[in-house]
Amino acid sequence: MSTQTDYGVLFPTSVVGSMPRSDFIRELVASEVSLQPPQARALDAAVAYVVGLQEEAGLDVVTDGEWRRASYIGVIAELAHGFEVGVNPDDGRPWTIAVDELAPKQAGFIVEEARFLKSVASKKIKVTLPAPALLGERMWDPVRSASAYPKRRDFVEACVPILRREAELLAAEGVDVIQIDDPHLCLLVDADVRAGYEGVSAEEPGGADSEADFSVEMDNAVVEGIEGTRLAVHLCRRAGARVRGDACYSGDFSPIIDQLNRLLVHHLTMEFTSPGAGEVEVFRRLRSDFEIGLGCVSVHPGQVDTPEVIAARVEQAMEAVPKERIVLNPDCGFAPGSAARVDIDEVYAKLKNLAQAGRLLRERHG
Repeated sequence: MSTQTDYGVLFPTSVVGSMPRSDFIRELVASEVSLQPPQARALDAAVAYVVGLQEEAGLDVVTDGEWRRASYIGVIAELAHGFEVGVNPDDGRPWTIAVDELAPKQAGFIVEEARFLKSVASKKIKVTLPAPALLGERMWDPVRSASAYPKRRDFVEACVPILRREAELLAAEGVDVIQIDDPHLCLLVDADVRAGYEGVSAEEPGGADSEADFSVEMDNAVVEGIEGTRLAVHLCRRAGARVRGDACYSGDFSPIIDQLNRLLVHHLTMEFTSPGAGEVEVFRRLRSDFEIGLGCVSVHPGQVDTPEVIAARVEQAMEAVPKERIVLNPDCGFAPGSAARVDIDEVYAKLKNLAQAGRLLRERHG
C-alpha cells in the first residue's frame, strides 16, 4: 500500500492519542449538562489548549487528547444504541456493556471531534477509533450480553459497520491519520495469553492464531477501501498497563507477524522503549511498505527521556527500518484508561524532548 499523507519532514513526531486529563476535564465529560453552552464552551477551550500544548512542544501530528470521550473505547456508545453505561465498582472507571442488539445512532460523534480539532490545529491531525475485537474483549459479557449476542464474535462483527461508517466520514472530513487502537491483538504476543485461547471452547476455534486472524479481519473490515487518508493500527502490550497499574504483558511481536502483515493499513504504531529480545529483527519481517510509528518515549510517570536517549532508540531501529519510514511517538497514549493520573507538565517536557530528538536526527541523517 502507498501512504497518503506527506508529513513534509523527515522523522516526523506525533502522539499516540490520549493526553492527561485534570479533574476539570473529567468532570466536564462526565457531567449530565456537558452539552449546555457554558460547559460546551469550556470543553472547546480545553481542547484548544491541549492542541496548542502539542504544537508548542513541536509536534508534526496532533490529536484532541481524546478529551471529549468519557473513555477512549466507550465512545462506541455514542455511535450505537444497545449499551448500558455505568461505573466499574472495582476501580471507578466508566464501564460500558452490550446488553441489546446494536442499532446505529446518528453517525458523526467522532467526526465532530475531528471537525473542531481541524479548526484549532495548524498541524496535521490524527483521530482514533477502537478496534472491534478490543470492544469484544472489554464490552461483551457472557451473561449480560447473551440475549443479544450469545457469542463474543457475533458482537464484534456487529461493531464493524458502526465503526466503518465513522471511518468513512473521517476520511471525507479530511483527517490526515485515522488510527485503529488494537491492544487486544497485541496481547496475543504473550505466552500466557496465548495459552488461554487454546482449547477453551468452540467460541475460540483454532486458539490464539485464530483469535489474531479474527482481530485483523475485523480491523480490515473497518478500513478496507478507504482512501485519501493515512490508515494506522496502534499495538500496545505493556506501556498502557504500566500507567494504569494493571498487569503487564511480555513477548516480542514474532507470534503475530503473519497477521500484522495482512493489515490493510499504511502505518503500525509499536512500542520500543523497552525492546524485548529480537525486536529490531522483527521490524525486518514486517511488510516493506509499512510506516513504523516508533514508540521511543516512555509514558511511565516520572521517567523523562532526554533527546539523546530518544534519538539513540530511533537509530537502533534504523538498523532494520529505513529512516524515511519512521515516525517518532511515545510508546502509548499518555492517559490510557480514563482514570489514569499523569502530570501534564511532565508530558509537555517529554513532548518537547521528542521534538528535539526529531531535530537531532534530521541534523545527523537528513
